[in-house]
This record gives sequence, structure tokens and C-alpha cells, in this order.
Amino acid sequence: AKPKIADYAFTTLVPQLGIVKVREGQTFIMADIPGIIEGAHEGRGLGHRFLRHIERNSVLLFMIPADTDRSIEAEYNILINELQEYNPDLLDKPRLLAISKSDLIDEDLEKMLRPTLPKDIQVIFISAMTNQKLQELKDTLWKILNA
Repeated sequence: AKPKIADYAFTTLVPQLGIVKVREGQTFIMADIPGIIEGAHEGRGLGHRFLRHIERNSVLLFMIPADTDRSIEAEYNILINELQEYNPDLLDKPRLLAISKSDLIDEDLEKMLRPTLPKDIQVIFISAMTNQKLQELKDTLWKILNA
């Protein structure tokens, strides 16, 4: 896949499929879906045009940047609410939360953030810039997909 990557929100405007290589002989297809905004279930933003794509996925990987304006938990709750309003069955799928851009925070701040994070989901702090915990993320997704 050749997703658009830029330093602003909503660079993904249409779903993008890509093959993720976990380890030798272990691959899976990942769908990069446009960001969900508050009110998406009512058609705001790209709304129903992309929420329907989520129904086909086996696992839901939520990505929230470490430098979000709101709290990570507030962002997560918006995502969960939008899925609940659109199709409550989506919340039965396995879920994982990746905190991206974690290279922007130090270990002490990560430790301070952990108690404020959602309790009902596994959280992995990642960084595409430094490759921090990307292998752990891929391994975790692989385990979930093959459970």
C-alpha cells in the first residue's frame, strides 16, 4: 500500500489495503480506514461511506496520537460511541489501542498516562518515526487474528 502520510489530520480519505509482514511466513492484510470523527454515525465527515468497511475487519486497531488535543481516553470514548451508534455488533470484535507518535513523550510521561487510559483494551505505545514497539504491535495483531 502507498498511503498518504503527512503532518496533518485526515490524510487517509479512502480505505487503503496493505500486506503486513509480521515474521517470516506470517502476513495479514490491514485496512487503513479514514479517521472517525464525532458524528460519523450520522454521516458527518466521511461517515457511512467508510464505517461500513469496518464491518469486514476481524480486529479493530484504534490509533490515537500521543499529542492529541483531548485526553486519549476521551478520543477513545468518541470512537467507541461512534461504533456503538453505527452498529453495536462492531464492539464484539477484538480491539487494540495503539498510541502513535509516542516518540514525542518520555518514559515518565508514559507512566503518568497509563493510569488514565481505557481499562477495557490492551494499549501499545508506538512510533513510526523510531520504530518503537512496531514489532510488538504486529505480533499482538497476529496473535489476535490467529486466536
